[in-house]
Amino acid sequence: MTSVLRMMNPNLINGRHLYKGSPILVRAEESKSRLHWRFSTKEESLRTPQATASSEVSSTTTQPKGREINTTTYDDKMLANYVPVYVMLQLGVITNDNVLENAEKLKKQLEKLKQSQVDGVMVDVWWGIVESNGPKQYQWSAYRNLFEIVQSCGLKLQAIMSFHRCGGNIGDDVNIPLPKWVLEIGETNPDIFYTNKSGNRNKECVSLSVDNLSLFRGRTAVEMYRDYMKSFRENMDDFISSGVIIDIEVGLGPAGELRYPSYSETQGWVFPGIGEFQCYDKYLRSDYEEEVRRIGHPEWKLPENAGQYNDVPEATGFFQYSNGTYLEEQGKFFLSWYSRKLVLHGDQILDEANKVFLGCKLKLAAKVSGIHWWYKTESHAAELTAGYYNLKNRDGYAATARMMRRHHAILNFTCLEMRNTEQPAKAKSGPQELVQQVLSCGWREGIEVAGENALPRFDRDGYNQIILNARPNGIKRDGKPRMFGFTYLRLSDRLLSEPNFTTFKKFVKRMHANQEYCSEPERYNHELFPLERSKNDESLETLIEETEPTDPLPWLEETDMSIKPFESVLSLLKSTFFRNKS
Repeated sequence: MTSVLRMMNPNLINGRHLYKGSPILVRAEESKSRLHWRFSTKEESLRTPQATASSEVSSTTTQPKGREINTTTYDDKMLANYVPVYVMLQLGVITNDNVLENAEKLKKQLEKLKQSQVDGVMVDVWWGIVESNGPKQYQWSAYRNLFEIVQSCGLKLQAIMSFHRCGGNIGDDVNIPLPKWVLEIGETNPDIFYTNKSGNRNKECVSLSVDNLSLFRGRTAVEMYRDYMKSFRENMDDFISSGVIIDIEVGLGPAGELRYPSYSETQGWVFPGIGEFQCYDKYLRSDYEEEVRRIGHPEWKLPENAGQYNDVPEATGFFQYSNGTYLEEQGKFFLSWYSRKLVLHGDQILDEANKVFLGCKLKLAAKVSGIHWWYKTESHAAELTAGYYNLKNRDGYAATARMMRRHHAILNFTCLEMRNTEQPAKAKSGPQELVQQVLSCGWREGIEVAGENALPRFDRDGYNQIILNARPNGIKRDGKPRMFGFTYLRLSDRLLSEPNFTTFKKFVKRMHANQEYCSEPERYNHELFPLERSKNDESLETLIEETEPTDPLPWLEETDMSIKPFESVLSLLKSTFFRNKS
């Protein structure tokens, strides 16, 4: 008993100050529950007065190798609240040399992961690996080997079209650069990369300024992305048609997110710096100068008073709360232009993705970054430098949600695990309010919303916050609002070790509304239909027009399906007892 309790200690944390380089604190007290739970030891089920999961469950114990025959019984009312869970694979699961290393270890990890009843996995499909040798010289064999292992373990697959460099973001532990031939082009023309006002180039991804310029051996940037996705579809058609690949997340910027690389550790940024605008390459500078001439203000220049990466808002002329440039007409025009370019960039690439995967039974998705620091200030400086023009009188995410609706895409958002109290006071963070704003925006625009955790978490507090955000109103008969899915970052030996793995299994079960894994997505309203063509019934101007903010949807203070204190330890003790007894 003592040894198990010692094992438990690393998980009794509240994640306080869990940004990079910060300490982990032991949780001293537990939060009060909103509901009283009844545990049934005999049936190993968890019940609430409002929502009772089916306890008469007959589950299969063998690992599926092909199509599963589902003999499990479900409570159909609870299935309406089922949120599928995926796990992100390691960043370097395919090496820079385009090799799947440690395939046997990976298979064992996936087989164990399957025991948690997760629905599938997500993986980065790195542009810098597959097309490294030269234009249109695609090498897919290592990824095919990987996908075969995923398929053999009975898991579904979300594939990310990763058109960015791996390395330089929080949590990156490997380095995978852009294709070397693209970097060579950048040596002679560095303006293909995002640039700050000091002239520093960021080689994390290609700038949106060259989306339509034929600078890449006769192709534009958008054409490169299109050809890559087209080759992926052609070479992975069997995995798509068999239903293994169910989701294509399209990379739209740094870390795969639709944003500018305003905060990058490779540039010296440290949390919670406000970041810097990234529009000083010659192409974006020329575009801006043309726009201000068009409206009769040729004297307006790109901001020179917005500070440096690690400044605080009040230290800059641009972001001063009471009389900053962001409040003046010149600043408003710049921020509108800056954010508009970002939305149009996403719109064009998602349109190409829609054409490539047209008719496939899968979903498109795109990720928006959870920039929660400085959210509780007037100027929202960190969001503005990233391209999200979000203020108390302006919704910075509505245009993005409308753009994704146009292409039948899922909005994937981050930082779902974070609570305000876990952040340092100096950062004036509001991750809870930010999540509520963005998710509510997506639901109001009629699109599906999915999410991820921003940083690794193994504790019940982090999991409970995710469960809350996945079902903000708790268990309901119609299951609304409900996230379309959640992806946990990421697979590791630490996740699969005890007591972490037992806690994770409890989390997955709660996300599934206390139901067993369901291999028939149509039963929880996730049936996949052939992807339809993007809508053209709204003009681009309508999509990107300014939107006044609205209050978020109602949100419980705590989830009604929380993982309780010591629940995982008791479960681990019980399983250990019966295993030793047998």
